[in-house]
Amino acid sequence: MKKTLLIFLIIFSHILYAQSDCSTAMAVCGNSEISYTPNGYGNDYEDMGGCLTKEKYSVWYTFSIATAGTLTFEIVPNDQLEDDYDFGVYGPNKTCATRGTPIRGSFSAKKGNTGLNMVATDLCEDSGGDKWVKYMDVLPGETYYLVVNNWSESANGFKLVWGGTATLTSPFSDPTIQPHPFNPPGIPGANPADPREVVICTNPATFDFSSLSAGIINGNPNFSVSYHTSQNDALIGNNPITTPQTVTPTGLYYYSISYTDPLNPNSPASKCKQIGNFKFKDGSFKATNATLTSCNNNNAGTATYDLTTANVSGDPAMTKKYYHTLYDLNNGINEITNIYQFVSAEGKIYAKVTSPFGCTSTAEITLKFYPAIIAKDAELRECFIESNPSTALFNLDNAAVITPQAGIVKNYYPSLTDAIDATNEIVAPKTYVAPNGFVYVRVSDNRGCYVVVKIGLTVLPPVKSDVLKDKIICMEDTTTLDAGPGFKSYEWSTGATTQTIKNVGVGTYWVKLKTGECIATQTVTVYPSEQPVVSNIDISNTTLTINVIGGTPDYQYSMDKIIWQPSNTFSNVARGTYKVYVKDAYDCDPIEVTVVVPNLINMITPNGDGVNDVVDYSAMADKQNLVLSIFDRYGTKIHQGDKSNGYKWDGKIAGKNIPTGTYWYSVTWNENDKKNTPFKFSGWIVVKNRE
Repeated sequence: MKKTLLIFLIIFSHILYAQSDCSTAMAVCGNSEISYTPNGYGNDYEDMGGCLTKEKYSVWYTFSIATAGTLTFEIVPNDQLEDDYDFGVYGPNKTCATRGTPIRGSFSAKKGNTGLNMVATDLCEDSGGDKWVKYMDVLPGETYYLVVNNWSESANGFKLVWGGTATLTSPFSDPTIQPHPFNPPGIPGANPADPREVVICTNPATFDFSSLSAGIINGNPNFSVSYHTSQNDALIGNNPITTPQTVTPTGLYYYSISYTDPLNPNSPASKCKQIGNFKFKDGSFKATNATLTSCNNNNAGTATYDLTTANVSGDPAMTKKYYHTLYDLNNGINEITNIYQFVSAEGKIYAKVTSPFGCTSTAEITLKFYPAIIAKDAELRECFIESNPSTALFNLDNAAVITPQAGIVKNYYPSLTDAIDATNEIVAPKTYVAPNGFVYVRVSDNRGCYVVVKIGLTVLPPVKSDVLKDKIICMEDTTTLDAGPGFKSYEWSTGATTQTIKNVGVGTYWVKLKTGECIATQTVTVYPSEQPVVSNIDISNTTLTINVIGGTPDYQYSMDKIIWQPSNTFSNVARGTYKVYVKDAYDCDPIEVTVVVPNLINMITPNGDGVNDVVDYSAMADKQNLVLSIFDRYGTKIHQGDKSNGYKWDGKIAGKNIPTGTYWYSVTWNENDKKNTPFKFSGWIVVKNRE
C-alpha cells in the first residue's frame, strides 16, 4: 500500500513540475529576447550527454535558421550571484531521438552568464570551464535544439539574448504571413516599463478575455490568442483562460499569440509564440451633478440651455449624452439631440457620461432660471407738435418701466417682434416723434436676459376755442374777438393776455390757448365785407337802371345818401350829371358812381338848313369806348358813330337819305372812374326827310 502511494506521488510530481522535454520543445521565433523560469525537468529525466549531465530545472527550445551567419547567445540568470545555468545545443537537423551529444555546451560550475560568444574556442566544457564556448556558423533551413538547465534549482529564472549575424525564422517577422502589426491590449502604463493596462469599469469585474483577441490579431490570418496567469504558461500554452474571469487591478496576466501553418501544422513555425503581459485598471468614475442657469426671456416660461456647458466631468475625452428621464437614459431612448440650444422649463435632465474605455456614469443636471427682470408697462403723454398735430415729441427714457438699477439696459423698438429679435432699434429715444400708439422696450441685464414691456404713447391734441370764429366787418369798422372761457391762459398776437380783445379791425390775429401744459395756437381772421360793384348803368329816356354785382344782397340804392330804396331803378331823371349810391346788407359806407344822363335827341331833319340836321354826341368824346349805334325797326345796325366820324349821324346811309321813319339808337361808354363803369343810354329817334 505505501509503495503504491509513493508511485502516485512521483507521477503527480512529474506532472506538476513538467516544463519541457525535447519532444515538446518550445519554438524560438526570431531573434527576440526570451525570459523563462524552469521549475522541473519535464516528463523525461534526460541525460543531456557529452560534456553535460542529467537535467535538473530545465527547458527545451527548438529554432531554425532564416539567414546564414554567425550565431551567439547569452543566458543571463536573474540572480547573478547564486544561480548556475548550463546549456547544450544539438543539431543541425536532428530529431530528439537522434540528437546525440551537444555540438555546443557548458557544464561550468561558475555563477553568472553563460553562452556562445565570438572569443571562446572550445565547443563543450565541463565543470571547470569559464561558461563560454565558441559561436556557431549556421545556414538557412538548419534546425537546432537548445536545452537550458538551472543547476541551482532556484525559482529566479533567466533571460536569453541572441547575437551574431544570423537570423532565426519567425512567422512574426514575415510580412507575407503577418501583413498587419499586432496591437497589444490596453493602454500604456504610467512608466514605459510597466505592463499595459486594460480598463475595467467595476472593481472587481467579470471579464471576457476573448473580447481582446480580435484587436490583438488585427486581421492577421492563421493566428490565435490565448490568455494565462503566468509567463511560463503563456510561453508553452499551458492553462489557458477560456471563460470569463473575475479580475482586479492587482493581478498580472499574459497573452500568447500562436501561429498555425495551414500547410504544415507541425512545422517549427507553427510552434512559435509571441507573448506580452497586461494588467487591469479600474476605470470607474463618478460623474458630477451640475446646475445650469439661463434666461427666462420675456417671461416665456422656458429658457435655452447649452447642455455641453454643464460640468458633469472634467475630462474632455469623456463623451456625453443627455436624456429627459433616467428611464430614457437607462434604456437609451429619446435622446436629447439639440444639446446646444435645448429649450426647457425649469426641471431636471440626466447626462450619461462615457469614458474612452466604455465606462459610464450618470449625472443629474438641474435647469434653473435667473431671477426675473422686474419691469412694467408705462405711459407717456406729450403735447402735439404744432406743425403736425397728430404727432408728439416723446423722450422714451422718461417712461418709468423700471426702477433705476445697475447693469440694466433699455433698448426701444417699434414693434414687439422687433423687440424680441432686437431689430430696427429706435436710435434716438430722447427725441422720438410718433402718433398715438406703442413702443416696446427690451429691458436686459448683464447676463443677457431680457423682458419686453410696452410704453403707451398718447398725443395730447390741440384744444381750440369753439367760440372764436372768423368775422366779416365793414372795412371802416372794428370788432371784438372772444376766445371763450376754460383755458389756463391766453396770449394774443396783439400782446393781450385776456379772454377777449376789443376794437380790432380787419386783419389776421392769433391767440395761444393753454390747456394743462399744452399750448394750441388758433388763428382768426377779420375779413372786410366785399363791396358791391356797379356792373353797368342803363339809361332809357328818363329812366335810370343800376345793375350791381358782388357784396352781400340785399342792396340799397340812393341818389342823395338820405333816401334809400331797394329798387335799382330811378324814373323821371332829368338830363344832367348825378351821383348814385349803393350799399349791401352789411350797411357799410356806400359806393358812389357818377351818372351822366345825356341830352336826348328824338328827331332830326337832315335837309341842310342847319337845324336838327344830325345826331351829335361829340360832347361826350372824353368818355372811354364811346360808341353811337343806330338800328332800324328790325334791329339791324345801320350806322355807328365813333371817333372816326365825330360820334355823329346825319340820317344817311352811304351818303344817301334813308326813308322817313322811326329808328332806335344807343350810346355806350365806360365812365372815367376807377371801376370803368359801363353805361348804356338808349332811345328812339324820328328821321324826317323832305322830298
